[in-house]
Amino acid sequence: MGNVSCCFCACVEQANIGVVERWGRFERLAEPGLHFLNPFYGQCLAGVLSTRISSLDVKIETKTKDNVFVQLVCSIQYRVVKGHADDAFYELQNPKEQIQAYVFDVVRALVPRMNLDDLFEQKGEVAKAVLEELEKVMGEYGYMIEHILMVDIIPDPAVRKAMNEINAAQRLQLASVYKGEAEKILQVKRAEAEAESKYLGGVGVARQRQAITDGLRENILNFSHKVEGTSAKEVIDLIMITQYFDTIKDLGHSSKNTTVFLPHGPGHVRDISDQIRNGLMEAASAQVNAE
Repeated sequence: MGNVSCCFCACVEQANIGVVERWGRFERLAEPGLHFLNPFYGQCLAGVLSTRISSLDVKIETKTKDNVFVQLVCSIQYRVVKGHADDAFYELQNPKEQIQAYVFDVVRALVPRMNLDDLFEQKGEVAKAVLEELEKVMGEYGYMIEHILMVDIIPDPAVRKAMNEINAAQRLQLASVYKGEAEKILQVKRAEAEAESKYLGGVGVARQRQAITDGLRENILNFSHKVEGTSAKEVIDLIMITQYFDTIKDLGHSSKNTTVFLPHGPGHVRDISDQIRNGLMEAASAQVNAE
């Protein structure tokens, strides 16, 4: 900004604005292009300002309301206003330091009133507050603030480690809840399956006994008709003896059988048949009395 040209002509490049002085006093702004100057008349090109958008990254260390020290990285994008380039040229010696000072002032006044979690959630509000303050101040010096981005929020390493541990513990707790719910569902389903299995097993046993009863009845009737003079009791005794020997035969063919027999003989089959017959007669008698 302190360059002086004493030539008869000066060229201002695109995206720049020139400041022309006459006898050391501001005369006019020079748009991009070729400009003729009269050094004998006291005219000179005092300096050139860029109108491109510039970016300034500012690191601010401050403390939150819950006493956590954090570093904030703020990116400010600004530019020189063409119509007020003379103010930008003459008013501020170092605009970057001026912008940085105002960012420090706003951030350190706002962040200590917020908790760390609120700061992460409301970082846009912090950037908005900084933008409003800079627009008001820097606009008087010929600068326009385009955007302000809160790029990063970096807590103290110990705090970051604690936050990660809290997050991990919460996730483990949630995983335990889901695991417990899954085990509960499995147990319920297992119980339902077991109940259904028992029910179906009971149905199967009932049908099996019904089929045995029907078969015995049919056998007794057939045998009684074909062999004259036989009673139902004799037929049942004969069937049970047959079943007894078939069972002994099946057990003898099985090499991996672990069944243990107590001392007995075929005569015990008659006792068993008597007990079954007595039980059936008592059941029939109780049913008649109930009616």
